[in-house]
Formats: sequence, C-alpha cells, structure tokens
Amino acid sequence: MPADLHEKMDRYEGLLAEALAEAEAVPPADTPLGEAAAEYEEMAQSYLDDGRHFREHDDPVNALAAFSYGHAWLDAGARIGLFDVPESGHLFTV
Repeated sequence: MPADLHEKMDRYEGLLAEALAEAEAVPPADTPLGEAAAEYEEMAQSYLDDGRHFREHDDPVNALAAFSYGHAWLDAGARIGLFDVPESGHLFTV
C-alpha cells in the first residue's frame, strides 16, 4: 500500500518542528563550531518555513522534500556533535 502523501507531509513537518525545539547547540556561539551550529539550525528553520509555504500553495511534494531536508540538517549536526539531542526516541539517528 503506497504511503499517503499528505499524511507523510504532516508527519515530517511535525518531526522537524519537534526536532528544532529539542536541539540545543553545544559549542559556544562565538566559536567557529558555534557559528556552524547556528547555520545548521538556520537551514533547518528555513526548510521548515519553505515547507509550510509549499503546503499553503498546495504543493505537498515540495513541502515533504523541504521538511525532509530540514530534518537532515539537524540530524547531521547532531551526528557531528553540534547539538545536544535526545538519544532515544524517534527524532534523531544518534
């Protein structure tokens, strides 16, 4: 049975929003790694905003892609140690 596009879009939007709320930058902000963490977080937030824009304009494929890319930025940042994130649960692959 194929996945329902709208259900998946809703789920990934929620995952990205929740992941953004949970991720806490580890390095001090005034260091190169702190700047990298801020850039990763900004990218994730921008993709969340973009996904919501696509959703509002009835473009679920691009909305889902944007939510997925945004989550990938956070997940990558967590894997390289830029963010303190929950190690159990469904939000991150650490």
